[in-house]
Parts: sequence; structure tokens; C-alpha cells
Amino acid sequence: MTQVSELAISIPVLLFSVIIHECAHGWTAEKFGDPTARAMGRLTLNPLPHIDPFGTVLLPILLAMAKSPIMIGWAKPVPVNFQNLRNPKKDILWVGISGPVVNILMAIVSGLLSKILILATINNANIFSVLLPIRFMLKTSIDINIILAVFNMTPIPPLDGSRFVYSLLPDKLAYYYGSMEKYGFFVLLLLMYTGILNFFIVPLYSAVIFIFHFLRIL
Repeated sequence: MTQVSELAISIPVLLFSVIIHECAHGWTAEKFGDPTARAMGRLTLNPLPHIDPFGTVLLPILLAMAKSPIMIGWAKPVPVNFQNLRNPKKDILWVGISGPVVNILMAIVSGLLSKILILATINNANIFSVLLPIRFMLKTSIDINIILAVFNMTPIPPLDGSRFVYSLLPDKLAYYYGSMEKYGFFVLLLLMYTGILNFFIVPLYSAVIFIFHFLRIL
């Protein structure tokens, strides 16, 4: 497959994955008492309300063109009013981890479908070749969803991992930790630019892939 065709498959897969990720946050927040995402029309698979020009479009294209070992991106965060949650300090944990959990579930489903597809076509070379784009799409879905889960569990505000840490900290420390959120985006850009973030993401991605193989998901 050419780089253009791979990009044409990878970008939609990434877009769908980040949309499901954000919808999971909104859906979970609603279950714990906050209907903000639904009220603002963000619990939808329509990509338009979710697209972030940099995180959803420009960054993935630049990474693909640079042949980056990881494909990463993000959508506009689904709005959550944590004060509406029934128990904000506790419930923020579940809202935060719901996105990465959904990404791991999507990776598992993609892995199982890929395995079934290979087993069903292994004795027919013609069908095996024709279905190459679908096999690539499923492999891309596995990689992207695992990377999204790992990336978002980085404990840097406002990523999902910071919600997990925030919920476990004493109130005073949690307040100061949460106040770092306004600097989080710039910290992330710096870590991505210097490649430091890869030292966190790549080993964890490899660990999840190992677990998938061990469980025979792949």
C-alpha cells in the first residue's frame, strides 16, 4: 500500500477513535449526574462538533508524513461540569478513565476481528490480498487505540491520567495539581517535540501488545 492510501485509512480511524473516546467521557459524566455534553450536542458520532484543527487534522498528517512510529491526536474535549457530578472528587476518576478504557476495548475488538479475518482467508490468497485494506484498517485501529489509551493516561493535566491522580490526592494537593492544567498543553507540546513523551508511550504500548499476544487477542 502507498503512503497516501495508508494515510487515507489511518486518519478516519484516528478520527473515529478520538470521537468514541470523547463520547465515552460525556456518557460517563451523564451517568454520574452531569448532562452538559448531551445538552451541548457533543454525544454524537458526527465528527464536525469534535474536530480540533490541530489535534485531529494537522498533527496526525504531520506525524504520518514524518513516518513517526506513533500516530496520535485528539478531538475537542467533551465539556464536563464536574460540579454537577454527584461526588465530584470520586466520580472524576471514572469520567477520566472511561475514554482510555473504551480505546482498549476498541483495540480488543479490532484485534479479534483481524484474527478472524486472517483465519478465514489464510487458505485463499486472492481473498487474502483483496482484503488487505481491511486488514490494514484493523491493524491501524489496534495501534491507534492502544496509543490513545496510553497517551491519555499520562498524568499531565488535562489528560485523563491527571483525573485519576487528582481523585487520589488530598484536597489541598489536588487543588494545586489541578491548577497546573492551564500549562498542560504547552508541557505536552514540549514533551512531544523533544521526543521525551515517546519514552513513556512506546514501552507501555509494547507492554499492552505483549498482553494482547499473551491473551491470544492478536
